[in-house]
Amino acid sequence: MTERERVLALLRRHGWNSTSFQVLEPGFRYWFDRDDACVGYVDTGRAWVVAGPPIAPADRLAEVAARFADAARAADRRTAWFGTERRFSSATTWPALRIGDQPVWSPAAWAGVVERSKNLREQLRRARAKGVTVRAIALAELAADHPTRAQVETLIVRWLASRPIAPMGFLVQIDPFTFPAERRYFVAEREGKVLAFLGIIPIYARDGWFFEDFLRDPDAPNGTVELLVDAGMRAAAAAGIPIVTLGLVPLAGDVGSWLRAARRLGRSLYDFDGLRAFKAKFKPSAWDPIFLSYPPNGNAFAALYDTLKAFARGGLLRFGLETFLRGPAVVVRALAVFLVIWTALLALPSSAHYFPTPACQYGWVAFDVGLGVGLFALAGRWRQPLADIVAAAVTLDALVTVSQAIGYDLPRRRGPLDVVVIAIAMLAPMVAAVLLWNARASRMVA
Repeated sequence: MTERERVLALLRRHGWNSTSFQVLEPGFRYWFDRDDACVGYVDTGRAWVVAGPPIAPADRLAEVAARFADAARAADRRTAWFGTERRFSSATTWPALRIGDQPVWSPAAWAGVVERSKNLREQLRRARAKGVTVRAIALAELAADHPTRAQVETLIVRWLASRPIAPMGFLVQIDPFTFPAERRYFVAEREGKVLAFLGIIPIYARDGWFFEDFLRDPDAPNGTVELLVDAGMRAAAAAGIPIVTLGLVPLAGDVGSWLRAARRLGRSLYDFDGLRAFKAKFKPSAWDPIFLSYPPNGNAFAALYDTLKAFARGGLLRFGLETFLRGPAVVVRALAVFLVIWTALLALPSSAHYFPTPACQYGWVAFDVGLGVGLFALAGRWRQPLADIVAAAVTLDALVTVSQAIGYDLPRRRGPLDVVVIAIAMLAPMVAAVLLWNARASRMVA
């Protein structure tokens, strides 16, 4: 029996947390305690970050968690326990930071939810009117050489390309084919083309389902995902499943003030409010709080930092750079802010010697003001024609700036400071042009 097979056997006995099955996905390590408990975690280099509580009998949760924390300290590692529920908090005296809410449904009541929601019925009708149908995927279709598997893998690539942030690891990595016999799958199709995908994982100890992966082609008609949810809920009801969840909505609900501030600041990267609104429209039976727990000798900020590193696959700087480069929202907003500062400097009287005439100086200022307006408009809402115009304008800016710098500014430089300013003036629009064309290409792929 392999390690993961051993974990699967324990999950079938004690997998109570909604995310417990996810520890079988790539990247996790395992720590076993006796023959009835284990912990699935990732090692960030400074911490062992755990996915949920221990997979253990209810009366052993506190004991196993404490023993694991001791093992981590012996290895010079902190511990953080991401995605715990009230059950773990009740079993331990550990501090816990509320990090969001998780909606839950009783599938037996789903037909009534649809009947009472005019908006939901309209979304379902629209998708069906566009020729979208939903079906369950048979295991045979998941073979590596099967056309359905190939279409799902293509969909995964397109979906990841459409995200404003770099691909993440830990509990949000996309790997729907681990232990496929334990899962359920649905696809939404039109004329044989896969438009959307739903991957479901079990919550063994509660005989529940977690709708883990929702992947939608950017070109899929409105209502496609709603059709998938409807099919999944009705299948759960038919199977007698008592509980279904769509997973955590980060930073939703009664979180702390500084987490609410983080939610506001991070909206350009992650649509927290949109995700909650999406899940709320399916009228969940309840919203359960989800926590980040840590040992009594730890602290919330360290636990949060360690968890972010786990999601970033261990490298926050690398993840931030990848996210910045894929834009477009972050890239465009950063360029717009930089341009405001640069334009203000250009307008100063002390900058006059960089230009042949005052008309040339203020012509450049006017051009950059217009370019800044375009960048801010693009950051607010991406429009492909505007993106093309702005990218072309920045490219033209780079070409003209290089010509002016070589033909006028460099021969008239006054010292090292002028050389630095001229170099920035040439490099900035060239880098901006590369970033904008890259952002445009990313959106075209998506």
